[in-house]
Amino acid sequence: MDINLSQCFIAVDDHDTALPFYRDVLGLEVRADVGFEGMRWVTLGSPAQPDVDIVLEPPVANPNASSADREAMTDLLAKGLLRGVIFRTDDCDATFERIRAAGGEVLQEPIDQPYGVRDCAFRDPSGNMIRFHQPRTR
Repeated sequence: MDINLSQCFIAVDDHDTALPFYRDVLGLEVRADVGFEGMRWVTLGSPAQPDVDIVLEPPVANPNASSADREAMTDLLAKGLLRGVIFRTDDCDATFERIRAAGGEVLQEPIDQPYGVRDCAFRDPSGNMIRFHQPRTR
């Protein structure tokens, strides 16, 4: 039995602000843009991985969530405390330069990590940390 990643989710507070970052800066393709009960989900993905979707969703994707829960999630997102994703790249330094040149908010310049990757990090427009890593060759 095989188990494969199908979807991952990233909370965003403004889809119209997040979409240009993920589509235009990172180069992901838009696969779906769906509204339901006053909420919106935008599905994107890498052309190199047609079976893996990244879904930009509201901080609380539950129409029955309490106002206290909505406020708590919005606060966590604003502080950058919700997890984003880690992308694999074949050239960490070139990826870093391209995103920085496009105005990406740098959190970490490329460095070699002791666990076998060279990586860098940015903050997306909603405050999520997005990392890019390149496995080091031995």
